[in-house]
Amino acid sequence: MSRSKIYLSGGMVIMLLLSLFFIRIPTILVDYPDGSFYLKEDAFDIGWIHSVEKEPWFESFEKKDAGLLLTSTKFKTFGAGVPSDAKVIKSTDGFVHMIVNEPMEELALAVSDNVQTTLYTEKKQIALYELVDDYDTVFIRVEQVSLWNLLRGEKID
Repeated sequence: MSRSKIYLSGGMVIMLLLSLFFIRIPTILVDYPDGSFYLKEDAFDIGWIHSVEKEPWFESFEKKDAGLLLTSTKFKTFGAGVPSDAKVIKSTDGFVHMIVNEPMEELALAVSDNVQTTLYTEKKQIALYELVDDYDTVFIRVEQVSLWNLLRGEKID
């Protein structure tokens, strides 16, 4: 192999390795007082027990551009805090389903053992109320993460 081909191959390998540090992938970050982790999935649900009605409530989110999109919500009964202008979807599972489609930069959740705030992905269920003290805040947002960190598996759940 000629010297120029070796230099060219070596240069390409170096450029490939450097690109791992400079290529950024938008990834969902879950950040709480004692730690943080990235989600593998681009969508998740947050579920909790409504503090007054004692019924489950779920909101669905997905990564959208550099932020989050609250796509839908489902709950058992109408009450305080229920969106009034969202479209209701017919269902037979005992829940009222509504399309919301509200963009947001960040989600700040006051997490409590009383309402059992839980994050659901396609493959996993994460009891946020077990990760933090009562009434601590968990932040969920999209963060630009280097390909290198994602390949290393840094803080991914």
